[in-house]
Amino acid sequence: MALIVHLKTVTDLRGKGDRIAKVAFRGLSFYTRVLENCEDEARFDETFRWPIASNIDGNEMLEIQVFNYSKVFTNRLIGTFRMVLQKVVEEAQLEVTDTLIDDNNSSIRTSVTIEIKYQTMDGTVGAWNDGEFLEGPNQHSENDGSFHFETDSLLSGHSQSSGVSPGRSHQSLHSGERTFRKAGKGVFSAMKLSKTRPPKEDKNKDEPAVLETEDLDRKAIRLGGGLDPDTISLASVTALTTNVSNKRSKPDIKMEPSAGRPMDYQVSITIIEARQLVGLNMDPVICVEIGDDKKYTSTKESTNCPYYNEYFVFEFHVPPDVMFDKIIKLSVIHSKNLLRSGTLVGSFKLDVGTVYSQAEHQFYHKWAILSDPDDITAGVKGYLKCDIAVVGKGDNIKTPHKANEKDDDDIEGNLLLPDGVPSERQWARFYVKIYKAEGLPRMNTSIMANVKKALIGENKDLVDPYVQVQFAGQKGKTSVQKSSYEPTWNEQIIFTDMFPPLCKRMKIQIRDSDKVNDVAIGTHFVDLRKISNEGDKGFLPTLGPAWVNMYGSTRNYTLMDEHQDLNEGLGEGVSFRARLLLSIAVEILDTSSTDITSSTEVQVEAVPQVSENCTGKMEEFFLFGAFLEATMIDRKIGDKPINFEVTIGNYGNQLDGITKPNITKKKEGGEGDEEESELLQNSSEDEADDDGDMVSVSATPPMKPVVTERNYFHLPYFEKKPCIYIKSWWQDQRRRLYNAIIMDKIADKLEEGLNDVNEMIKTEKPYPERRLRGVLEELSSGCSRFVTLANKDQNQPGRTKLDRERLKSCMREMENMAQQAKTLRSQVKKNTVKDKLKLVMNFLQKLRFLADEPQHSIPEVFIWMMSNNKRIAYARIPSKDILYSIVDEETGKDCGKVKTVFLKLPGKRGFGPAGWTVQAKMEVYMWLGLNKQRKDFLNGLPSGFEENKAVKGPGLQSFPPISLTYIKKQLFQLRVHMYQARSLFAADSSGLSDPFARVFFSSHSQCTEVLNETLCPTWDQLLVFDDVELYGEVQELRDDPPIIVIEIYDQDTVGKAEFMGRTFAKPVVKMSDEKYCTPRFPPQLEYYQIYRGNATAGDLLAAFELLQIGPAGKSDLPAIDGPTDMERGPILPVPLGIRPVLSKYRVEILFWGLRDLKRVNLAQVDRPRVDIECAGKGVQSALIQNYKKNPNFSTLVKWFEVDLPENELLHPPLNVRVVDCRAFGRYTLVGSHAVSSLRKFIYRPPDKKSQNWNTTGEILVNVEPEVPVKKMDTVVKLDATDEEKDKKKKKKKGGEEIEEEEPDESMLDWWSKYFASIETLKEHLRQQEAAAAEAEEKDDLDTADETKTDESPIKGSKGQQSKGKEKAKPSKEDKKKKQQINEALDKKNKQKIDELKVYDKELEIEFDNFEDWLHTFNLYRGKIGDDDDNTADEDRIVGRFKGSMCVYKMPLPEDVTKEAGFDPNFGMFQGIPSNDPINVLVRVYVVRATDLHPADINGKADPYIVIKLGKTEIKDKENYISKQLNPVFGKSFDIEATFPMESMLTVSIFDWDLVGTDDLIGETKIDLENRYYSKHRATCGISQTYAIHGYNMWRDPMKPTQILSKLSKDGKLDGPHFGPGGRVKVANRVFTGSIEIEDENGQKKQTDEHLALTVLHHWEEIPRAGCKLVTEHVETRPLLNPEKPGIEQGRIEMWVDMFPMDMPAPGAAIDISPRKPKRYELRVIIWNTDEVILEDDDYFTGEKSSDIFVRGWLKGQQEDKQDTDVHYHSLTGEGNFNWRFIFPFDYLMAEEKIVISKKESMFSWDETEYKIPARLTLQVWDADHFSADDFLGAIELDLNRFPRGAKTSKQCSIDMVTSEVELPTVSIFKQKRVKGWWPFVARNENDELELTGKVEAELHLLTAEEAEKSPAGLARNEPDPLEKPNRPNTNLMWMLRPVHIACVLIWRHYRYYFLGLVAAVIMLMFLALMIYTMPSVINEKLINNGK
Repeated sequence: MALIVHLKTVTDLRGKGDRIAKVAFRGLSFYTRVLENCEDEARFDETFRWPIASNIDGNEMLEIQVFNYSKVFTNRLIGTFRMVLQKVVEEAQLEVTDTLIDDNNSSIRTSVTIEIKYQTMDGTVGAWNDGEFLEGPNQHSENDGSFHFETDSLLSGHSQSSGVSPGRSHQSLHSGERTFRKAGKGVFSAMKLSKTRPPKEDKNKDEPAVLETEDLDRKAIRLGGGLDPDTISLASVTALTTNVSNKRSKPDIKMEPSAGRPMDYQVSITIIEARQLVGLNMDPVICVEIGDDKKYTSTKESTNCPYYNEYFVFEFHVPPDVMFDKIIKLSVIHSKNLLRSGTLVGSFKLDVGTVYSQAEHQFYHKWAILSDPDDITAGVKGYLKCDIAVVGKGDNIKTPHKANEKDDDDIEGNLLLPDGVPSERQWARFYVKIYKAEGLPRMNTSIMANVKKALIGENKDLVDPYVQVQFAGQKGKTSVQKSSYEPTWNEQIIFTDMFPPLCKRMKIQIRDSDKVNDVAIGTHFVDLRKISNEGDKGFLPTLGPAWVNMYGSTRNYTLMDEHQDLNEGLGEGVSFRARLLLSIAVEILDTSSTDITSSTEVQVEAVPQVSENCTGKMEEFFLFGAFLEATMIDRKIGDKPINFEVTIGNYGNQLDGITKPNITKKKEGGEGDEEESELLQNSSEDEADDDGDMVSVSATPPMKPVVTERNYFHLPYFEKKPCIYIKSWWQDQRRRLYNAIIMDKIADKLEEGLNDVNEMIKTEKPYPERRLRGVLEELSSGCSRFVTLANKDQNQPGRTKLDRERLKSCMREMENMAQQAKTLRSQVKKNTVKDKLKLVMNFLQKLRFLADEPQHSIPEVFIWMMSNNKRIAYARIPSKDILYSIVDEETGKDCGKVKTVFLKLPGKRGFGPAGWTVQAKMEVYMWLGLNKQRKDFLNGLPSGFEENKAVKGPGLQSFPPISLTYIKKQLFQLRVHMYQARSLFAADSSGLSDPFARVFFSSHSQCTEVLNETLCPTWDQLLVFDDVELYGEVQELRDDPPIIVIEIYDQDTVGKAEFMGRTFAKPVVKMSDEKYCTPRFPPQLEYYQIYRGNATAGDLLAAFELLQIGPAGKSDLPAIDGPTDMERGPILPVPLGIRPVLSKYRVEILFWGLRDLKRVNLAQVDRPRVDIECAGKGVQSALIQNYKKNPNFSTLVKWFEVDLPENELLHPPLNVRVVDCRAFGRYTLVGSHAVSSLRKFIYRPPDKKSQNWNTTGEILVNVEPEVPVKKMDTVVKLDATDEEKDKKKKKKKGGEEIEEEEPDESMLDWWSKYFASIETLKEHLRQQEAAAAEAEEKDDLDTADETKTDESPIKGSKGQQSKGKEKAKPSKEDKKKKQQINEALDKKNKQKIDELKVYDKELEIEFDNFEDWLHTFNLYRGKIGDDDDNTADEDRIVGRFKGSMCVYKMPLPEDVTKEAGFDPNFGMFQGIPSNDPINVLVRVYVVRATDLHPADINGKADPYIVIKLGKTEIKDKENYISKQLNPVFGKSFDIEATFPMESMLTVSIFDWDLVGTDDLIGETKIDLENRYYSKHRATCGISQTYAIHGYNMWRDPMKPTQILSKLSKDGKLDGPHFGPGGRVKVANRVFTGSIEIEDENGQKKQTDEHLALTVLHHWEEIPRAGCKLVTEHVETRPLLNPEKPGIEQGRIEMWVDMFPMDMPAPGAAIDISPRKPKRYELRVIIWNTDEVILEDDDYFTGEKSSDIFVRGWLKGQQEDKQDTDVHYHSLTGEGNFNWRFIFPFDYLMAEEKIVISKKESMFSWDETEYKIPARLTLQVWDADHFSADDFLGAIELDLNRFPRGAKTSKQCSIDMVTSEVELPTVSIFKQKRVKGWWPFVARNENDELELTGKVEAELHLLTAEEAEKSPAGLARNEPDPLEKPNRPNTNLMWMLRPVHIACVLIWRHYRYYFLGLVAAVIMLMFLALMIYTMPSVINEKLINNGK
């Protein structure tokens, strides 16, 4: 079905002008071509066709609008013709002539003639699917599916020039056009609608091409009908993107796949502590595992809440994909030691990618939930607090500031989970069902197989495949299918893991089982985020059953596959490997049910097979390709014939060694023999098929290349273009692809628009906000269009659950996006453009994410270039890009278009320089679609060809052509204006290059000349390509010419030129009948970005024009004006109209000095000089006579005059080159630097009107004494509710709470100041976050409000959401307020400490590198390394040039030269200090280092400081800090130095080693000279207040008044004048302040210092000379190690003071030595216990009892634990002890940590210092004599804040420990003595806390001195003994005699046995005696008798 409209003519037009018409039906518009200079008649004569999927309803409308076309502005509407199609539906064909109506719906004279045809469904023109596409008589090629809205201005492919920027269309906001279908029932409603169009004035004069900004504004308002300029949108203005004819696609400029390249990564993990571990009395150790690397913490004894604070670093050098799939596993193991591996308590895992995708690539201070993988029913096994950070090269991680951490005890609020993951994760089963695979390659790797085949002729499939699935660190495998290329498994692999999982990707591999080693056949990754949706309407991960395609190495069998990595999923696959049918499902487990297997072992089970058509109906697809051009073929392969092979899946693959199979008919829809139907030899066998005999032709005939020029060859296709076509059978899943295509197109359009906006901002073009509005408009209508298009074909066979769910969620997302884009559009204002641009970038990412379809259908298409039957290079084309659809938006972006494709080398060969050179540049036309829809497959080709078909037997021809012959040929001349390039790549060892450019167009190529030794060549050269033959229609070529490729090379004297980068351009085309005149000609110079691999490598400034040579020959072409360049021989310069307009400028250079010059060719630099060059002119500095003695220049300022372009953007770079003048007049280049943009050095006269220049009249500056942070006082006033008052009352009543007295001034030291400042810094950060959150919330609410007012179908859902949000908010807000109140109260209690500024970055970043007048230019020498990363820049730096420059137009305004004291020698650099050597005292303070990289095997380091300045080196080796990664140094070092010779200060941290050399951990470098001379006065920071004694003493030798007068004098300011009453006047600003100061004795004195200091703090407000001064500060600098470039090795906090030696000497350095911990003694008296649970049964009575004792220790000192004596046989759980524990400890008050020094092990050399929170642990035990004692319960008290003890045992409950109830807490350090009852708790079998006893204890804290004065004995000993406890007298004491017990026991139960036993023993003894004496008795009897 189709509607065809033939637009014939428009007559009776008024005036003369360019006309264009737009025809719209069902929301899809077509534009005609532009008819230029029509008078009263416009003969369009064009046909448009709408394929339609549903019958036309009689009420639908057709609309035709006729415009006056304008190149610069919106096209002006002449009139509109609207027609209801009722008549058309009835008659099917109609011719109409009718008048147009104007904006006011009144008819005008102009009339239009059209003919309409409607082909219906009833078979008039064949069935709907097949016979769809008849060529119309003059079928207009359909636009590229981009939707045309108001903003789609019609550019005629000529907006090349950024200067003219033709296609600007100013649009008013009316979307009348798309509403007809919804609203229009008949003409009348349409009329009403059109009323909304703004009236336009009928002015018909030519507009100037370029308009001034104001003019534009006026014009915009006029055109927009008085609309506010803030609502105007602008359409596309980019150079390369404007395609009108759309026969060509855009080429991709980035070449190299970066995926498989290894990079450096560092994962750092800090294990802080664990809490609530399940188990009794354990000795936990933490195992940290990443991939195969394991590291362990130390073991902590008998505790459930161990504190570690241990830091681990893992380093990797792997590709990103491999890195992000690695699993981080944290496990807690109980009692592991050398002999046994310990038992697992619980573990937690996530993948590295999850961490990397967090903000700042890290989780900081988060709690990981531990669970037991072997028992999923068990619940939480504890919490582990850790930091995890992943750093790639060049990432820097901002660590939140770490100082006295108040423990983030809120575990639930700080869980280690990404945003959006619920805290309660459940266990789930992940089912991966593997059904079958097809198309496996013939993997005969074993030679034996071939031998066997040769001997016995047995031809078995030589592959034994199985599937392996890896997920969340576990692997599962299916069974192995022996000898099968089409294996069927029907098995499922089941993983059990938490849901949502923190591991994002599942890796599925088909592997070949082999006796030696298994190899991967192909790999596929499933990203779980793409197959699920976490929103409230989301769905669980699901996939399939669907085929996934696997790609990898080429399919030819070799013994050693060099691309095996590709089969493992690393890098971009270069060939189809196999496809696998699988499905994935997830089921959430109900862990409470009984029949669940509780282990997480991977299981494999069989599953029933799926039905044949579950993946869709088998369809026959047709792929057609035409090769229009093959150029730029690398010369290495140019000598053998070349052909191209195209494959889709295994179809078309000729090298696969498959013998031609018997052809099976595919009509039955069976897919079993699918691969066997590879019909793919060019064999002549006939094949019975629908198209007669059609055999696929998948390769072009071989052809020998011809030389283009030295480096490249091309194939001589000329007018004969070879074609290929392939038939293949796939399941029909086009809908999936179509949806992806629509989204991709929206995304492409958005990306293009955003590039436009960025470009406009970068080049400072007017109105970027209008363009952004246009972009948003396009986005919202594109998204709405998606919703209408995607929602069809719902019941197609083979739709999976994922298809349905994805469709729903995509539609929701797109609706939301359309809505948000609308809202955003209205918020875009001039000042918000950049912020909104960032938001829109998020849309782009989201679109790209949505468009990526996880369920594959048709495999990708590969084009291989073959030479001599070897595969050389390839291109991979996604099948969706060339897929055809009858709906325009659904057609792939390259389908039926000519695309420029660059072939690249496969696999690793394509990395680095090899991958950057083009192997071949192809112009390819491709079309893929259903075989039955293929009638139009040639339509997109450039017109003017004849088809050549293969002759098959007599009179039979194959249907698709095997080649095309072009009969239309056009002649052109190409003019390439190569002006200059800048910031090129350094290709020579000198650090420069000898660049020339090669320009390729079609099969022609030319080079510019070589310019030696420059990175910024100005070629100024015109290249003329004569007689360029192009094939096709003239008009098409005009609208869409082929691209020009420009490659930049470095000429080497020996060997071939080296590639430096590439860029593309499109020429502006002039037809022979067009005039060479504005606005299109002459073309303007434009910047083109040069790429080298994926990295940018400079810009090219050039212009390109393609001029048709008409019948009259070249005489018609515009003359090439200007002679050939005389100096350079026959080289044409760029002609006048194109080269920039020049003006005279003066460039002044300030030469200050050279620093850190490295040796050149092993010789030291001795007499350097600097040469400056810009646009051919330049100046040389004075020669430095002896670089070692004084590296500064003697003459400071020099200048030169030069002609520069008026347009600042076109200014050439300025080159700085340093040469060393050697003997005999030789020069050696030391290094060079190119200043690519002079813009920041251009002098702009100050705006005299601005506030800062206003020097008349007095201005009183309001100086409120500023509170360092807004302390939320207002909140307190408002919200100091009754609650607070009650609290206060309670406090008074209780009387116990002593208000903390103000610490006395003498107690405060520098550290007090430091810690107070850090609190302020954190407060600031918190406020920033809160403010940001608030702003975002506000935005959200705005959006919601706007949406409500906006009548849109989705308003309900959005409104409800916002309401929901509002409801949910109060609780959060309340919490915030409460928190603020508490904080504010704390602050009130906090006394005022003077603070300093803590920067969490380098001072240089804050003050713009101190380059306020002295700039530093790095000098480079040497080649840039070839790896992507530009970190190699560091190694190329050979020194630094210090100086500055100033550029201004001649002549200079007079007021500058007339100023008082103007010294003409210094030009613009007035008031610059002398650069003679100067002696300075440098004082370096190092406070501490954090997160150092471990340097020893034990994961620690022994850091010490080394400071180096010039020749002075201070090593503080003897003061190294043992085994510490966060050492506090607290040291200052004084060094005397002479600037400029010694100005680079290096502060390094080394690791001390007992044996061997010490290793560098990291270092930081500070340029002291820039700081010293800076106007920001970075010599010595000014304090917050002025004090002459105490901790805050003024440390600068100059007092504030002296500093102020010096600054005023230097800035030529009037003042300072101190007046009465604390006033001071500087220039015209008046400041007020206090004028009193206290000395040490408390005497008040008068002083002006406070006043002066006030002025200094507000110095930036002083007119003209003012700037921000550096305050007293601590800066945080990253430590770097040259061996690990770019990765931070820790941070150091420090600051530097400098004092000139010719001034009075400064006082002694401030003492910042670390606070010594104070010695305390904690005495704990255990008085009684109560209600202790009873463990033992009595032997006699069976009643329960316990033998109670109490154990206690301070955390970290388990080995010093102390026990009470045992209270035996307690029947009630009561125990009496009166027992004293004594714990001495060292404590740091400020950090609230106990300091312990102990040796780590017997082998340790020295003691390690640990800082541990002050926590007291008390445990209650049941003593046993024979077995181990039983643990009953414990309590841990944080000595800084623990619940106050209960007064009696009754009041003591478990609530005191569980945090549900907020109880008042006390600190033993404030309270000193506390007594009360506390509960003991333990976990029961169900993992719940239960009360197991109560203890009455008394805690008493004494300082060491107090303890010495009043000593006390341990236990109940002297001195101060405790009385013995009053325990009940136990009569059963005898029972405690063990032997007695045994006897009694035995007697009671076994006495009869015992008596029997004794009797038996006596009997036995009697018998024995009898037997023993018997012989002698008998003997005696006999003998005696005998006698």
